[in-house]
Amino acid sequence: MSKAEKLKIANAHLPPCLQVLHGELLDFDDTAGTAEMQFDVSEQFCHSVNVVQGGNVTVMLDAAMSHALFMQQADVAAIPTLELKVSFLEPTLAGRSVARGKVVKCGKSIAFLEGSLINPAGQLAAVASATAKVVRKKAD
Repeated sequence: MSKAEKLKIANAHLPPCLQVLHGELLDFDDTAGTAEMQFDVSEQFCHSVNVVQGGNVTVMLDAAMSHALFMQQADVAAIPTLELKVSFLEPTLAGRSVARGKVVKCGKSIAFLEGSLINPAGQLAAVASATAKVVRKKAD
């Protein structure tokens, strides 16, 4: 299956929590274990005029990190987060942001992930690290 086909399938199956933030998987590198997602967040997800609420920033980071692993390993069924740390460096305003995720290390049942978010002004707005349980698809 081509990369374009994999992107199309992944984007067709984005969960509603990413659809409402107008999320889209832009690119991935399964060898490097990276993924890049774009979000176009409206002011309805903001506080203080147009500053994106931190939980929504976290959603974008979590999605990019998870997609890095989903796109790298086809036998992954789910990636429940066990631990997540987010550092907010700059405000993320309503508009288009880019989240990047990376698989740092993945074993049979545990993955270590990193993420970064670039805000509409082009600034590094937030970084994250996560530990997740890897739930593999059952063999037929």
